[in-house]
Amino acid sequence: MRAVDIIQKKRDGLELTKEEIQWLIDGYVAGTVPDYQMSAFAMTIYFKGMTTREISDLTMTMVATGQQIDLSEISGIKVDKHSTGGVGDKVTLILVPLVASFGVPVAKMSGRGLGHTGGTIDKLESVKGFQVERSQEEFIKQVQDIGLSVIGQSDQLVKADKLLYALRDVTATVDTIPLIASSVMSKKIAAGADSILLDVTVGEGAFMKNIEDARRLAQTMVELGKAVGRRTVAVITDMSQPVGTSIGNRLEILEALEILQGKGREDVTHFICELAQIMLSLANVEKTIEEVREHVMNGSALEKFEAMIQAQGGDLEDLYRSSSAQYIVDVTADQSGFISELPAMEFGLFAMRLGAGRAVKSDKLDYETGIVFEKKVGEVVQSGEVVAKIYANQKISEEMLTEFKKNVRIDVERKKVSEIIEVIS
Repeated sequence: MRAVDIIQKKRDGLELTKEEIQWLIDGYVAGTVPDYQMSAFAMTIYFKGMTTREISDLTMTMVATGQQIDLSEISGIKVDKHSTGGVGDKVTLILVPLVASFGVPVAKMSGRGLGHTGGTIDKLESVKGFQVERSQEEFIKQVQDIGLSVIGQSDQLVKADKLLYALRDVTATVDTIPLIASSVMSKKIAAGADSILLDVTVGEGAFMKNIEDARRLAQTMVELGKAVGRRTVAVITDMSQPVGTSIGNRLEILEALEILQGKGREDVTHFICELAQIMLSLANVEKTIEEVREHVMNGSALEKFEAMIQAQGGDLEDLYRSSSAQYIVDVTADQSGFISELPAMEFGLFAMRLGAGRAVKSDKLDYETGIVFEKKVGEVVQSGEVVAKIYANQKISEEMLTEFKKNVRIDVERKKVSEIIEVIS
């Protein structure tokens, strides 16, 4: 076979065989297929797409290029969760211990953030001493002992995805459904869980900008999971505004703790309880929303979270400390009305400029910086009232403040918001 023939075949809109896909991906991992040819292949997929069978073959070929985690030593149905990304997404920090508090084992590998906000692993690393790098044996033993663990993704897991994602990031081929679906599901399948919940975000702050594309991606990933015997459910969730009230690593840890103490915003708490109910059902544990919520209110989920922090070397005293940001700047409303828009991407990029996210992988995060919103979309605000607080280790100029305020949109009519838009199972 020749790479050029496979590229030409896909360029012309023809369906590739399993053998052609395997040859190309294996060659890329081995170094015999160069970056420029794989870039051309990714671009043909961007324009011509792939059939469900092609995506399945691509996904399983990618799985086979690295380590596959065997979780069979852990008793019970192991569940996992993945989000396609968003701004202020601290859901995993609350959801994992909440599900584990019902006796359902959660063995989760998470990634670092690249872009407007830190990933789950970055947020956990803002806790002094917390270890994200664990051997497979330590990972499994911790889940056996306390029911949960969240660690960094192994470099040996799905080598093809690591190489291909870096290439897609610099060739404008990230936001295409076959490559997103195969990237996400190859890692979830290799990570070994029996059941998977997929949080497919849609809106201004997500890869998928419209509901039709989000639905296609969700359905594709659910089909991929089921094809290899993994019980898979996808929820399509709104990412037009940041999740919850905070953006930034330490700030999101603090918000997660507030929710786990039963003191969080009602909308976010209910949203996470809904996700937990779905994850539990994937492990054949049927609970009402009220029963799930009780584990938030009575401290059961918080106890699991603290147990995980301690088991992975984290300092509990440091876990609860406030942000040490040098400057805390109030942002006030210029008029009265209802908050109509808080564009997620704009605020994510603003937080990145404060140090809360990375523009490139080598960037060092400032764990203490970010934004905390006092008001969210649909809520009433009076002129002069505080809408948000900026946490920074640099002086916030008038220009930055003006830029921030222009993205806080206020209208005379209340806008309704719904976190879960659709469930695909």
